[in-house]
Amino acid sequence: MLDVKYENKPSSSLKEVFYERRNPQGSIYNESGVWRFRELLNFCEIETEDIEQCSKYLVSLDGAEGRQSKPYHMSKVAEFVGLDNENVVFQPEGYNPSGSFKDNGMSAAVTHGKMMGAKKIICASTGNTSASAGMFAANENMECDVYIPDGQIAPGKLSQAYQFGTQMVKVNGNFDDAFTKSLEAAEEPGSYTVNSVNPFRIEGQKTIPYRALEYLNWEVPDWLVYPGGALGNTSSCGKSLMELYEWGWIKKIPRIAVINASGANTLYQLFNGIFDEEKLRWNEGAPNFQLIQRFYDEMNKDENLKPKTKATAIQIGKPSNVAKGLRALEFTNGIVEEVTDKEMLDGMSVVGLNGFDCEMASGASVAGIKKLRDKGVIKKDDKVVGILTGRQKEPLLPIDYHNDPSNKFARPPKI
Repeated sequence: MLDVKYENKPSSSLKEVFYERRNPQGSIYNESGVWRFRELLNFCEIETEDIEQCSKYLVSLDGAEGRQSKPYHMSKVAEFVGLDNENVVFQPEGYNPSGSFKDNGMSAAVTHGKMMGAKKIICASTGNTSASAGMFAANENMECDVYIPDGQIAPGKLSQAYQFGTQMVKVNGNFDDAFTKSLEAAEEPGSYTVNSVNPFRIEGQKTIPYRALEYLNWEVPDWLVYPGGALGNTSSCGKSLMELYEWGWIKKIPRIAVINASGANTLYQLFNGIFDEEKLRWNEGAPNFQLIQRFYDEMNKDENLKPKTKATAIQIGKPSNVAKGLRALEFTNGIVEEVTDKEMLDGMSVVGLNGFDCEMASGASVAGIKKLRDKGVIKKDDKVVGILTGRQKEPLLPIDYHNDPSNKFARPPKI
């Protein structure tokens, strides 16, 4: 398990610097929702106020990555999940240029890739990663090969990647098979993987909770809620909280809730002891990898265990960051819940009623908060931040949803 470690302890006085940079004064690195926090992910070891050094080393899409993604109150969503509007906010990462949270991590990963002399970036994708990787590669005049599970990618996401000039490599099987092939390809000289197994991508994704906490004036909420797929976001959120707590920037640790799709619920089954009656835990850095492998072996034999959900962004059976995800859950006393496709679609649709757009996987955050509130796990007065990981790129999903009058928020056409 690889981590990026920093020698210096950043001063909390940087909070004021970050706030002042929201007036970018012509600097795309101040405008960026990632590089605005560059002192907290300074793996380039640059002089952070030297714009020439920033321009030389930091990869940015003209400051657009993370620029507009911040928490918003959504009154109809709050009512749906059973919380007062003042107690819950949602952060739409679909405002990123490629339409998902991936741009936060990709800006940092490609920055490191260029430092290493990479000419080609490699990834496997269920859709969003391919769009982000292709966009950054095109912007930096790099090649990009994307390994995709044949027939399992949303056309809207795939079309983005094609538009950016990526080379698609179709793999028979699911995302996990494509991921294995991509790692083999990344061993070639000049190639560089940008999947979330890359620790520098995790560094960029730390800025998602940074922006949420900054919006809350660094007053820590009770819960941070994420959809669960490869667990890169879970890992990055955990790492950011561990560092902030160690540095003395926060005095309270929020709980992380990871929400799996019930059709792709590896972590839910393992963490809650549903498989083999043993609860998988971090265990001081020694999780039971044999338990994980037994589950994967069973998955390979049992079609019912293989990932299957319309929320393709989280249709992952073998999360590549399971160890780091377990570490994050232990540090935050976190939990793992599952929701059905129907519940995710309801969550996606009620977000739309507030004038925001999100994909089905983002609906997992909404549905998960509602389910945990209904169970009494999330209390009435708890402060909650839900992360909406991407915008809608599967146009048939909402059309099909609204043409079915049985759906909670359906608005079928009038005749």
